[in-house]
Amino acid sequence: MAESKTTMESARNGSSNTSFVQSLGVRLHAQALTLAALAGAAAVEYYDHKTSQSKEDSYPKFVPLDSSHKN
Repeated sequence: MAESKTTMESARNGSSNTSFVQSLGVRLHAQALTLAALAGAAAVEYYDHKTSQSKEDSYPKFVPLDSSHKN
């Protein structure tokens, strides 16, 4: 009976290790996707900054660049 108990315990430990490895893989994959999205956003901002001709291109049209709205 003691042998079957150790066999059951080893099977149980093996399945928990498998689920741990799978969850670790899922988390690493999610982190890689997050880093890829951040790198893509940084590349777009860099390209936008390099190609913009004036300060007006950087801001939406509804934001006034002068302070006349404060008078």
